[in-house]
Amino acid sequence: MSHNSALSHAEHHEHGGHWDYSVPPFLISFGILFLVLAFAFHFVYHSGLAAAISLGVGVPLIIAGIVGWVREAMGHGEGLSYGAMGWFILAEAMIFVSFFVSYWFMHLRAAAWPPAGTPDMPRLLPMVMTAVLVISSITIHHGEALLHKGNKAGFMNWLMVTILLGATFLGMSGYEWSHLIHEGFTPATNIYGTVFFSITGFHGSHVFVGLCIFLAALLPGFKGNISEGYVRTAGLYWHFVDIIWFFVVSQVYYW
Repeated sequence: MSHNSALSHAEHHEHGGHWDYSVPPFLISFGILFLVLAFAFHFVYHSGLAAAISLGVGVPLIIAGIVGWVREAMGHGEGLSYGAMGWFILAEAMIFVSFFVSYWFMHLRAAAWPPAGTPDMPRLLPMVMTAVLVISSITIHHGEALLHKGNKAGFMNWLMVTILLGATFLGMSGYEWSHLIHEGFTPATNIYGTVFFSITGFHGSHVFVGLCIFLAALLPGFKGNISEGYVRTAGLYWHFVDIIWFFVVSQVYYW
């Protein structure tokens, strides 16, 4: 047997002769498919029941997929590494930039802004949402500091506070959307409606993902299985979501 053949045989034996696989990405893919179906049922076929059913299937699948996928990476030196998260944030920032550039282009070229048919946008609620998100960045940073000192119990407490604040932010965003839609303001009302719901919805999806990442740390954390590197990386993502919100709230609500 040649030297190369021996190495190949040894590597095959070491890996057990089988492919590694992961179920969570499969769940996420089907979850996204059901979300697309939910939008189609609601906006194209005007079937609220079918849209609700699709949404009810898609959202749990995505949550389960994100939590499962992230948990697989915890403690194995893969997945949410700090450096990789930096590149991911850069890519996501470019998507937000494309949204903002489009918004600036339409705004600056419009004879009047916002266009006719746009209701008075809330002024106080966005400030409260900003305060909640800023506080959540402070709480997760404090939790990271406690974890670095070996205080796992303290970290868990502040992690739960951060999750609560993030969920509160999403709840306020949902309330705002519901109020505006009830007034007849939807993505189809005018170009501002399209941009408003697109940008705030895209940011809200990032908050949702961040909460799933924190949830993936919370569940094993109750058993004492906490990866400081994972938490540090998750915190970096959350700070990015916080910073992006300053651009969203200043441009979409107050300019």
